[in-house]
Amino acid sequence: MKKWRFFLLISLWVSLLGCTQQSNLTMTETTTKNPSILIVYVSRTQNTKAVADMIQQSVGGDKIALELVVPYPKDYERMVDQVHRENETQALPALKTKIENMDQYDTVFVGFPTWDMQLPPPLKRFFHQYDLAGKKVIPFNTHAGYGVGSGFDTVKSLCKDCDVRRGISIEGGKEKQGRLLVIQKDYAKQVRNDVNQWLQRLGFD
Repeated sequence: MKKWRFFLLISLWVSLLGCTQQSNLTMTETTTKNPSILIVYVSRTQNTKAVADMIQQSVGGDKIALELVVPYPKDYERMVDQVHRENETQALPALKTKIENMDQYDTVFVGFPTWDMQLPPPLKRFFHQYDLAGKKVIPFNTHAGYGVGSGFDTVKSLCKDCDVRRGISIEGGKEKQGRLLVIQKDYAKQVRNDVNQWLQRLGFD
């Protein structure tokens, strides 16, 4: 009887450990290479996420998707209207995502799509909420064909005490036209090549 209880406790302990590890991996997708690198991003159509994945595969680090306390509407037009109002009123939506160990990172990649030809409000909140002074900040962007807009300039203005490096901007989907994730298959190979060349120019092997 005692032996049965012992094995039951061991099984429960292993199950709980597995759940805890899975939860951590889901949140940060941590790798063992370059633990001083953080990759944060906002992605609605998953194109920015695709670029974030490529960066992580090349340089390692922790990768975290920024989520809001109150998510944006799924309807495209309603989302566009809300983002425009937030930009007009300088409103910063609250982040659900918490990064407890920011001090451990010395390099932060920041990824975002172009919204309203600007840096998305969640990224503005990120820069207001976290002190990145003294860190190397590297922006990357996806867009619907109109470029990065003022996004990179805003990163520099919100992170004046950071070492902001040259970013990369890549054409992604066009949600208004129903084209969502386009960085896949042959186009993904082209984007990966562009990303790797950009990383090499930044000094990453």
